[in-house]
Amino acid sequence: MNGTGSIGPVEHHGPSETDRKPFGARFVTPLYVGAALNPVNSSMIATALVPIAAAMHIAVGQTAVLISTLYLTSAIAQPAAGRLAEEFGARRVFLAGTLTVLVAGFLGGFAWGMAPLIIARVLIGAGTSACYPSAMLLIRQRAATAGLKEPPGSVLGGLAVAGAATVAIGPAVGGLLVGWLGWRTAFLINVPAALLALVMALGWISKDPDRVRGRSLRTITQRLDLPGMAVFAGTLATLVIFLNDLQQPDWTLLVVTVVLAGVLVAWEFRAVNPFLDVRLLASNLALTSTYLRNGLTLLGTYVILYGLTQWLEAARGLSSFQAGLILIPMGALSAITARIASRHSAVRAWLIASAVVLLVGAVATLPLTNGTPIIALIAVTALFGLTSGASTVANQTVLYREAPAESIGTASGLLRTFGYVGSIASAAITGMAFHSRVDDPGLHHISWALIVIGAVVLLMTVFDRRLADATGKETAGQGSQRLGETVADAPQGTGTQEGRA
Repeated sequence: MNGTGSIGPVEHHGPSETDRKPFGARFVTPLYVGAALNPVNSSMIATALVPIAAAMHIAVGQTAVLISTLYLTSAIAQPAAGRLAEEFGARRVFLAGTLTVLVAGFLGGFAWGMAPLIIARVLIGAGTSACYPSAMLLIRQRAATAGLKEPPGSVLGGLAVAGAATVAIGPAVGGLLVGWLGWRTAFLINVPAALLALVMALGWISKDPDRVRGRSLRTITQRLDLPGMAVFAGTLATLVIFLNDLQQPDWTLLVVTVVLAGVLVAWEFRAVNPFLDVRLLASNLALTSTYLRNGLTLLGTYVILYGLTQWLEAARGLSSFQAGLILIPMGALSAITARIASRHSAVRAWLIASAVVLLVGAVATLPLTNGTPIIALIAVTALFGLTSGASTVANQTVLYREAPAESIGTASGLLRTFGYVGSIASAAITGMAFHSRVDDPGLHHISWALIVIGAVVLLMTVFDRRLADATGKETAGQGSQRLGETVADAPQGTGTQEGRA
């Protein structure tokens, strides 16, 4: 027995697959599948609302709660899950999230009333929210283990593709499945998807170190900053409820939101380990502007995704499936653009190009009418696909570079939170534009809102000095990316062995 307590000498049979390819398919595939669960559930449910209302004998408007509950839960849970991953281990949180989605899929698939459906959507929101920030943390840890400043661009690009593409194809896939097999498939689809991610993660992702043993409950509570999480959740909840009814705004809710935001800032300034690092957001304007830019860009994308879908169905008389088919090129171009953008580290150029295309797409929606040819509609939505793919990758890359390594999970969750606030605000804009009826004038009101959004994003990006000064970081990023690509194909001695559950 040697000094470490093992019997006999340790035999080395050469580098393992993990050593040779730290970002090989075995590592990234479960992360991509898990990251796709949230956007799929965000978009697929839209095609099931009418049949759910018929099955539950309620008005279609009452089923909208199934959308808002997932958005609200996801917006709150994304950064919270990131903090949990930082404290308890990214793999553990990823597994817990996929297991929650698996259970929720069964619950919603065999539900007998609206109450269990709402509970299922809350669980789906919480479970799917654990996957993306955990994936970002796992990637950061793997890059550090391999001695890289950044992972290969294709790795972060894959996460972006998993999110951006599935949002756009969700309505088409959902319409097909719901049309063939009924509304319960909008929930049951989570069962095989979550099970696949769960099994792959158990077998292919290394175990977390034991971060919990030896800590007291008080220490864990302080490190998690539970009061900060609670006030953050309250602030976001009141803001979301206010945005959901801008046609008849409840100004009291807005006042409550502002008060809670003030309490949150005051508390986080005093917290030893703040959940929302206000000092960092105030000092690191590149990170803060990334959150705002991401939220506004997704606001414009979701306005088209939902507003145009409603207009196609109500004004053009298309079915949910037909409307979804029109959006498939948008999803495909989003995925292709994200893939291309992930191979280049010049994030400022991609962000400016994305903002320009967003503004051009907004202007292109102005002449749309009920008689516009379908091919023209597809061309317009394709512009927003280009914007979505490029901006998602570029903003994600800026976040990865600017966020502190130890809080990448929380920071990644906040990026998704701003995206969800943008999607919720898009629903408010669409609701106001189509308040009385869904028609061409309402679509043109949406167009003007889009033009304003696009102009703001473009100005923010062009005049962002920190992006302009990021040339050095981009050059360094290119070097680390080339190193990452070399590492993926050459033997390395710094990788960790894969663990199994």
